[in-house]
Amino acid sequence: MRTITLIFTLLTANIMFAQNSSGFYMLKAQTLDGNEFDFSILKGKKVMIVNTASKCGYTPQYKDLEELHKKYGSGNFVILGFPSNDFMNQEPLDNEEIKEFCSRNYGVTFQMMSKVSVTGKNMDPVYQWLTDKKLNGVMDSNVKWNFQKYLIDKNGKLFNTFASSVKPFSESIVNWINGTQ
Repeated sequence: MRTITLIFTLLTANIMFAQNSSGFYMLKAQTLDGNEFDFSILKGKKVMIVNTASKCGYTPQYKDLEELHKKYGSGNFVILGFPSNDFMNQEPLDNEEIKEFCSRNYGVTFQMMSKVSVTGKNMDPVYQWLTDKKLNGVMDSNVKWNFQKYLIDKNGKLFNTFASSVKPFSESIVNWINGTQ
């Protein structure tokens, strides 16, 4: 009986893990233009998700994110920016103003989403998935500041998260994109 219970528990855990790790492709978000963005189109691609803000000390990372997008984005790598005002009101702009700010100041062409909450009771479902091990199957985490980066592998599995201070062209991120990590 113990063996059967153990086998059942392991099978249940494996099924739950498989569902959680592929749950990334069931997510949806709104773009800055108000269009629905279905994450299922990201299957087979590596994805970086980063929460952004226009009035933060890390705001110049937009430039590096855009360069990273231009260098690796034509293949199987995608950057999704999620503006958020959760940290010291450093994203006071509305979606249209964010779009103009990003374009005018940094020439952003990677996909930017509508402004969302990345912490607290109003946390966006994408960030719920990113930060909750029960949903992503890998780890719990907290979004600690603007420009925190989450990496999702080509199978929709959370790979890692990097603090705001880790630059987009860090060795760890570039090696991951290139498949050497």
